Amino acid sequence: MTRLPALAGALALAFFSVGPAVVTPVAAAVAPVPQTVRIGNFTFGPTVLSVPVGTTVTWINEDDIPHTVVADDKTLFRSKVLDTGDRFSFTFTKPGEFGYFCSLHPHMVGKVVVKPS
Repeated sequence: MTRLPALAGALALAFFSVGPAVVTPVAAAVAPVPQTVRIGNFTFGPTVLSVPVGTTVTWINEDDIPHTVVADDKTLFRSKVLDTGDRFSFTFTKPGEFGYFCSLHPHMVGKVVVKPS
C-alpha cells in the first residue's frame, strides 16, 4: 500500500510536466466557386473567364437559337447542340488557357484561363 501514493505522484508529475498541447491550424481546402458563362446575342459572356484549377464552368444558352461550346482543340470538351435554356458544364483540372467557340457560329469565341490554385 505504500507504493500507491508514490505511483500516483509519479503519474501526476508525468501528466503535468508534458505542458499544454500545441495545435497548429491547417488551412481547409476550399472548393472553387462554380462559374457561369451566358450565351446570348451570338456572344459568350464573359468572353474571357479566369478561374482556379478545379473550377466547374457552366455555359447557359439564353439565346433564341441553338449554339454549341467546343474547345479549340475539339477534344477537351464539346457540348451537344444547346437549345434555349440548355446548359453544358465542364470542370477544368489543369492550368492553362482554353479557347472555345460555337461550331454553328464560328465567329462566337471565348476563353477560360485556368490558374494554379
